[in-house]
Amino acid sequence: MIDRDPLFDRLRRIGHPLDAPPLGAPWNEAELTDLIGPPQDLCEAAVLVPVVDRGGSPHLLLTRRTDGLRHHAGQISFPGGRIETADGGPLQAALREAEEEIGLPRDATEAVGYLDPLATITGFRVVPVLGLVRGAPPLRPDPGEVAEAFEVPLAFALDPANLAEHQREFRGRMRRYHAIHWRHYEIWGATASMIANLSRRLREE
Repeated sequence: MIDRDPLFDRLRRIGHPLDAPPLGAPWNEAELTDLIGPPQDLCEAAVLVPVVDRGGSPHLLLTRRTDGLRHHAGQISFPGGRIETADGGPLQAALREAEEEIGLPRDATEAVGYLDPLATITGFRVVPVLGLVRGAPPLRPDPGEVAEAFEVPLAFALDPANLAEHQREFRGRMRRYHAIHWRHYEIWGATASMIANLSRRLREE
C-alpha cells in the first residue's frame, strides 16, 4: 500500500467502490447524444488512471498512442481498452491492458475506486479505474500500441487554471472539449475529460 499521505487518502475516498462499478449513463452523454446513439449500444471499455508515488509529488502516468491504431491514433491516453469476457469487469480489464500496453505489473497498482463512466465519439463507454502505483516499476511499452509513456505532475493536471475548455465544430454542431498542455504534449478529448472528472470529484470530496 502507498504510504499514508493526505492526498492519497483523499484519492482512496473519492471513487465509486471497487465492488460496485458505476452502471449509469456516461456523464457526458448529453454532449454526444447525436453521435453515439443509446447508451446500451456503446461498447464497454476500461482504462487505468495511474497515479505514481514520487515521494510526496504524485504524477499521472500517460501514454502517447502509435499513429497506426484504428482508434485514437497518436493521441494521449491512459492505458486501457475493450472489456473482454474473460476479464470479468472493468477493474480486471484496466489492469490487464496496463500490463499489456506498458508492462505495468498488476501487483504494482493499488486500485482504489472508479471514476464516472465516459462516452467517446468512437462508440465506447469507458470506466476509469483510479490506481496508486508504488515506486517506479520499469515500463515496457508495446511498440505496436504505445509510442511512449510519460508522466505529468498531478497538481498541474488538476489545476483548473491548466484545464481549458474549448469548442470545435464536428458533424454539424459545436462540441465542447477539455484540453491540457504540458510541455510539448496536448492532452485533450476523453483523456482530458477523465482528468476533469477526477479534479471535480476531489474538489467535491
